[in-house]
Amino acid sequence: MSADPTRPLPEWQQQQWQQQQQPQWQQRPPEPPTFVTRRRRRKGPLIALITVIVILVLLVVSDRVANAFAENQMASQVQSSLALSGKPDVTIQGFPFWTQLLAKDFKTVNISASNETINSASAGGGALEIKSLNATLHGLHFQGFSSNSATVDQFNASALVTFTALASVGGIPQGITLTSAGGNKINANISLGPLSDTAQAQVTQTGSNTINVKVIDAGGIPSDVLGNLANFSFSIPKLPAGVSIKSVSVTQEGVMVTISGSHTTLSQNS
Repeated sequence: MSADPTRPLPEWQQQQWQQQQQPQWQQRPPEPPTFVTRRRRRKGPLIALITVIVILVLLVVSDRVANAFAENQMASQVQSSLALSGKPDVTIQGFPFWTQLLAKDFKTVNISASNETINSASAGGGALEIKSLNATLHGLHFQGFSSNSATVDQFNASALVTFTALASVGGIPQGITLTSAGGNKINANISLGPLSDTAQAQVTQTGSNTINVKVIDAGGIPSDVLGNLANFSFSIPKLPAGVSIKSVSVTQEGVMVTISGSHTTLSQNS
């Protein structure tokens, strides 16, 4: 059975026949596969995701930059307030920082310094060298970067005074070497010509910022040889108002002083 030549062709065949009759340069290129179109459509969510990531990175970077700036400003205020010879290292804990800054409330601030020298009223009449100082401030509230406007819920600190620094601030004669004797006791090893012996001294807290060193066993060593070691005191000045010495202990390196106070400020005791 032959096809009727007068019968019209289906529409799809007509379009195909018309396209074949056109010159090649006029023919429409074939439609791209469906999966290519889908891939192109997925670029929108990908760009949005990249934009969100970039914004988050910028926020984190700005947060860290602001944190570093605040730590530097706070270090300057602490240096001025405690009369330190150098700028301490200050670390503001917690993330994000912006929320703490806007609230003017820092939950935890760590302060550390080393090889500090402060003036001290002592038998040696000179400077007190502090090997290391570490402080933690809980609940720091401030109205601006000023030590006079900052209040602290809890202030805890420790300071290490080496045996060499202790001998210096006490004006102890040369030829006497101090070492730990356990507990709160110190051995004073004497080596002066034919004289070689050991005396023992005890370290105690005698005031809110005063420490006493007193010989409890001279070991037969004349008092004039012991000098100021027989009994001397020294103070740790420039403590924040409301902060005082809580305990002293003798370690292998020297005397560790523990300092604390609550509901205090960063201004100094008068």
